[in-house]
Amino acid sequence: NFRSSQQGADSGDGSPSGAAAETPSSEDFSLSLLDTNLPTEAETELRSFIAKRLTKGALFEGMGNVASVGLSIPECKVGCYYCRFQQENLLEMATLESDISAPEYVVCFLGGSEKEDTFRLELDKYVQSLKINLNLEQKTLETYINPYLRSWFENAICPIQRVVQLFQEKLTFLLHAALSYTPVEVKNADERTEKDISRFLAAASLQGLVQEGTMTSLCIAMTEEQHKSMIIDCSGPQPQLHNAGSNRFCEDWMHAFVNGAEGGNPFLFLQILENFKLKAIQDINNLKRFIRQAEMNHYALFKCYMFLKNCGSGDILLKIVKVEHAEMPEARNVVTVLEEFMRE
Repeated sequence: NFRSSQQGADSGDGSPSGAAAETPSSEDFSLSLLDTNLPTEAETELRSFIAKRLTKGALFEGMGNVASVGLSIPECKVGCYYCRFQQENLLEMATLESDISAPEYVVCFLGGSEKEDTFRLELDKYVQSLKINLNLEQKTLETYINPYLRSWFENAICPIQRVVQLFQEKLTFLLHAALSYTPVEVKNADERTEKDISRFLAAASLQGLVQEGTMTSLCIAMTEEQHKSMIIDCSGPQPQLHNAGSNRFCEDWMHAFVNGAEGGNPFLFLQILENFKLKAIQDINNLKRFIRQAEMNHYALFKCYMFLKNCGSGDILLKIVKVEHAEMPEARNVVTVLEEFMRE
């Protein structure tokens, strides 16, 4: 007995959403609806699409997929994020009792296009939280599960957009804090705003893109410089920032975000953020290459200096390579000279 729930609500951009539940058997199952906001015909078509994917064994537990699905309503193809999962507490019981099989579910979120793939990791985390808290008692279903599913677009897709709209030109200071691993304290903010800011900082940082040891050392170094902790006070209509830093690189990218805000497309903001991080990583790698050359060549040392001066983010890049080259005497000497040049 395979149970499927499609749960949906108009979410910000009118995107419907859905959720489904299943049993482990891929050969003999039935889909039963838990909740949906789709018209009957479209719901049946989506159910058929999910059933085919399950029969092929194309759904792995906890790993979301995004595909284009043709539905009668709105009579076009839409982007569908779908993820199979098992209820956490019942999964533990099934492990202990071999004759108990934990029910399985498939959650589906529908949007206007396959751009949902841009936010696939965010949606995976969103489903993970649902998995932990899932309880199919009617009271829990109505008070927690259904509202949680209906707010998927607002909670999983829109945080970056909300931060851009809230900070406007002050976004440059958030970008600088994220790149430089500066500790950030948020005061007098409601829970959603505080979470949005935290998610933006995590998304804008180079975590996972620079060496883990480098990141840890940078975090320790910045935390030790307590006077450099940035404070965001959200008590007024516009956030007030204290001990905030910036540079030309972050200012240029801030303008890209603010200009993009006119279209109000949350997918665009995440793409800009990814490009921002990609450019920062390219600059770091270029600087490392120049430093290797400068160990042997004084002209290359001048190239290092000119690069730091012109890239717009020399303050942060120098800090990152200093940490990375701390155990390499020749490179450390080059960095020390560059620090002196930059100070002068």
